[in-house]
Amino acid sequence: MDKEHKAVERLRLAAEMSETYYAKPLIITTSGGKDSDACLALARAAGIRYEVQHNHTTADAPETVYHVRETFRRLENEGIKCTVNLPTYKGQRVTMWSLIPQKLMPPTRVVRYCCSVLKEQGGKGRMITTGVRWAESAKRRKNRGIYEKQSADISRRITISNDNDDARRLFENCRLQAKRVCNPIVDWTDSDVWDYIRSEHIPVNPLYECGFRRVGCIGCPMAGRATRQMEFARYPTYERMYIRAFERMLKARRARNLPTKWETGMDCFHWWMEDGVLPGQMEFEVEGDRYDD
Repeated sequence: MDKEHKAVERLRLAAEMSETYYAKPLIITTSGGKDSDACLALARAAGIRYEVQHNHTTADAPETVYHVRETFRRLENEGIKCTVNLPTYKGQRVTMWSLIPQKLMPPTRVVRYCCSVLKEQGGKGRMITTGVRWAESAKRRKNRGIYEKQSADISRRITISNDNDDARRLFENCRLQAKRVCNPIVDWTDSDVWDYIRSEHIPVNPLYECGFRRVGCIGCPMAGRATRQMEFARYPTYERMYIRAFERMLKARRARNLPTKWETGMDCFHWWMEDGVLPGQMEFEVEGDRYDD
């Protein structure tokens, strides 16, 4: 069975589990990137009942926002329910720019609080899909599976990394009604994704035509320095918004008598961008906790 057929079968099983355990349709999540677009097309090919959700990070590129809107317009015309999840933190609406001062530190590769707050809140208590792929990183190859059951208790989490019947029965027989995840294209390469997009004539985010290899939050520390520099050159307003957020963060740290080696938000931004202006390691203390980065 080729990868496309496998992905369709995974989605059909996920849709069946969603209807069985939650009595609700499977949720296809979309970030506005190519992997999400491929999953949406596969869900249609599977002939299943599904809804679509997008987590609004508040730090996406304008092109990504417009692409998601256009995708939703097309899907809603087909009768598919589409939802935009607006992030909250401590019961209040939040943006990237208001979250940074509350967290008292910039988001980093080691402490990615922005992902958990801005991107991963949707789909609680439901069966969802994502476009996660093993080819994206060694960590994902190690920790992510075709099917996943999430739980705050790490010992109760389940990750299934193959399609055999025994593994699927283990996943299906778990009765805990937590968030369940299906990653239908987890074993696809970049070439697999692009081949499918071209063969099915799937509309994708126009940023890919502008040289972007990934589509995510502007300034994401996981993107690498060169990519982040390109993003801020293209979107200088986002750079200014980060600097202002860092200024408010420093003000909040000083109000709590927390130490910092930065004088200004610009100082923090240079360190965060790893551009050599402020070299060296930075140690964070956040009200009794410590983060080394």
